[in-house]
Amino acid sequence: QVQLVESGGGLVQPGGSLRLSCAASGTGFSINFMAWYRQTPGKQRDLVASMPSGGGTNYADSVKGRFTISRDNAKNTVYLQMNSLKPEDTAVYYCYARIKAGLGQYQYWGQGTQVTVSS
Repeated sequence: QVQLVESGGGLVQPGGSLRLSCAASGTGFSINFMAWYRQTPGKQRDLVASMPSGGGTNYADSVKGRFTISRDNAKNTVYLQMNSLKPEDTAVYYCYARIKAGLGQYQYWGQGTQVTVSS
């Protein structure tokens, strides 16, 4: 069984920075794809940034130039560095991973971490 554990959310002033972390725990798996999504009340969960195992990154237009996704494959951890935060970045942020275990592929979500940008 694989678990995704997130950390790093909190309250920050506009223009500030936060770094989210998401660690995948378990044994006998490899990660094909990791990403960050965010969701506000009453709205759908939207992709913020993604990073496939083969490299490359993708970002939502609203965060390009401000957010950076990175991975530490040795630690099975993905990070989201968020700079120049805006009030509209306020949301619950979720880590997502597509994982290969045995002959199957599985999708996992983290528990979510609240990010609040406010003065």
